[in-house]
Amino acid sequence: MGRRQNAELDWIVCAVLLCLSERCTSQIAYSVSEEVDKGAVVGNLAKDLNIKTQELRDRDLRIVSAYSKTYFDVNLRTGALFVNDRLDREELCPNLLKCSLNVEALLSHPVSLHRVEINVGDINDNSPSFPEPTTVFNISESSSAGERYPLPTAYDADTGGNSVKSYKISPNEHFSLDVQGSGEQSVSSELMLKKALDREKEPVITLTLTAVDGGKPVKTGTLQITVNVIDANDNVPAFSKTLYKVRVNENVPLGATILKLDATDLDEGLNGELVYAFMKRGNADYFDKFDINAQSGEVTVKNGLDHEKSAAYEIRVQATDQGTSPRSGYSKVLVEVVDVNDNAPEISITPMNSPLKEDADVGTVVALVNVLDRDGGKNGRTDCKILGSVPFKLQLNYKNDYSILVGGSLDREVTSQYNITVAAVDDGTPPLSSTSIVVVRVSDVNDNPPRFREPRFDVYVKENSPIGSLVYTVTAFDADTNENAKTTYTLLGGYQRDTPLTSIVSINSETGDIVSLQSFDFEALKTLQFKVQATDSGVPPLSSNVTVNVFILDENDNSPAILAPYSEHGSVNSENIPYSAEAGYFVAKIRAVDADSGYNALLSYHISEPKGTNLFRIGTSTGEVRTKRRMSDNDLKSHPLLVLISDNGEPSLTATVSIDVVVVENTADIQTQFRHVPVKEESFSDLNLYLLIAIASVSVIFLLSLISLIAVRCHRTDSSFSRYSAPMITTHPDGSWSYSKSTQQYDVCFSSDTLKSDVVVFPAPYPPVDGELISINGGDTFSRTQTLPNTEKVCVSVHEI
Repeated sequence: MGRRQNAELDWIVCAVLLCLSERCTSQIAYSVSEEVDKGAVVGNLAKDLNIKTQELRDRDLRIVSAYSKTYFDVNLRTGALFVNDRLDREELCPNLLKCSLNVEALLSHPVSLHRVEINVGDINDNSPSFPEPTTVFNISESSSAGERYPLPTAYDADTGGNSVKSYKISPNEHFSLDVQGSGEQSVSSELMLKKALDREKEPVITLTLTAVDGGKPVKTGTLQITVNVIDANDNVPAFSKTLYKVRVNENVPLGATILKLDATDLDEGLNGELVYAFMKRGNADYFDKFDINAQSGEVTVKNGLDHEKSAAYEIRVQATDQGTSPRSGYSKVLVEVVDVNDNAPEISITPMNSPLKEDADVGTVVALVNVLDRDGGKNGRTDCKILGSVPFKLQLNYKNDYSILVGGSLDREVTSQYNITVAAVDDGTPPLSSTSIVVVRVSDVNDNPPRFREPRFDVYVKENSPIGSLVYTVTAFDADTNENAKTTYTLLGGYQRDTPLTSIVSINSETGDIVSLQSFDFEALKTLQFKVQATDSGVPPLSSNVTVNVFILDENDNSPAILAPYSEHGSVNSENIPYSAEAGYFVAKIRAVDADSGYNALLSYHISEPKGTNLFRIGTSTGEVRTKRRMSDNDLKSHPLLVLISDNGEPSLTATVSIDVVVVENTADIQTQFRHVPVKEESFSDLNLYLLIAIASVSVIFLLSLISLIAVRCHRTDSSFSRYSAPMITTHPDGSWSYSKSTQQYDVCFSSDTLKSDVVVFPAPYPPVDGELISINGGDTFSRTQTLPNTEKVCVSVHEI
């Protein structure tokens, strides 16, 4: 019950508000007795921090300390700070008058740090004890009343009021006890002779010394004293000083002499020959630190001194003569250990947020830092800072306690890990320093959308490719990691010429493979455009788009088609020529078209049969059949020709047409397929009207162009004028003509079919390669500039009835 009552001592709350930088910390002080039961309440943090108990769990209240054991913890339901492990003051704070444990109360959301100081009170759980159970004094019977004999002091592990407070000696007629020291000073005792001894009556006297502490209830320890009454050695050794004081640096070398004792004895011979020695007292540890020369009295350093462990030593010395009945003299030596700067600061780091999200707010606590320098005075004062350029800052919380806070923006894609070097330096001379590294790993958040390498992808696919063929593989890269970088692909775009896009192509959502769902036909679909969206798996998801242009490449899958008035192989077409026809006489013009484009639609004409004919020739590019020479009497009257039309594809596709050329004697007998058409007797036909309009338009355009060129000539240099070219009008052997300049071209095409003529407009200066073949200029050669762009053709047809 007594221990439990001591555990329920009143606690004191002391709130000190320290506003540092942009964050405030406070200090709270509690008191608790040692050896209290686990779970004993020390104080209520919710009440002292003025926080509602309902908010404790939301704000994640935690107790953080640098101790190896968790001595205290907090009840998040009530806010009570309770004892979590055994508190033994003698173990926690040996040889210290005041025992304080410092812990931190950390609140998150928002971050707030509060220092809690718990003073551990001492209870009387240790009894006084003497270094040895017995001690012996040899006292001459000639000793005078009033002589004093220092007694060993008792050691009590408790402090304050529970330490040794007094001594008692068992009742006797020869000796009394003189107790010295009180309050904060250590208590010692001396045995004082009050009545002369008589060896013949009582040669040995046995006494009991009792040490009494100040606890309730009190505890005691005893020492057995044996006094041997010896014959007279009537002079006692005497030291030159009753108290020797010496100051020694803690880094004094081993074996160094710090003091030489001086004692004298008026006796002669062995009774005056002195031997020096240390006296044992209490828990004195100076036997391990110092040594004494028994003959010379020199005191030397035996083991290294440490001001931080013990700032002073009180040594009891004695000088004993060598007489038959030896007598001793006593003195004190006070050794003050002077502090030197021999301890570098010790840095203790407690990580708080690991890993740290890259979107962490400025001011987020990353770690707690505690700096300890075991030196005293200015040698123990330290300054702490962060080395290098990192987006973190160090904030002082209380004395030597710091917090590492986020001081700037973080980007995991730039730096995924920071090695923060914390350096501490003391104010000693010379200063000592130490460093410690805390590793902060930055975790990813979804702040980067998937990225495509190009803003668009141009893909070329041959027509007639099998269904399910791979069109293209799109790949997006995401700078994030894990789920934030896992990308899925989807198609965007509804219809392509009234056809759902999903029926034309599909995409693998994981790999980005685009495959065809139908076989492409260049003649029906030349280009296909759609968008692909890449979306990551982050929360919220991020996405980006890319445009995919699919160009269908033409294959030679269409044979040439013969245009009217001729038909393909299987029927014979007839043409009449006069016997008097000259060389180069126009017989017929074969026209054909190819649904393919480019070189696959480039047609050539050849007379297949009869082979090696020397009477007729055909323009390989125009399809015009003309005579090579005049007719002779040996020539046949009928000449069957088989004309082969071939395209330029691989492999080449062909078509044939049969023409029977009949030679007639009289030109009046020549009947063409057009003569049965009645001709209107209009003085101005539609064809003439259209031609007149076309010529007038060309003339106006020519004049306007000429005026524009003259105006530009007046305002620009010759170098800039060189970009313009004069218009050109070209006539062709087949009767067609063309008007062209650098920006546009107009062709008027005439065929042997007098019922129809075409006016073709080229709006662009350079027709694209994939244009369709429209007309062939005179001769047997093909010019690539005679193609139209892959756009709507502007063609005016004139029919004469």
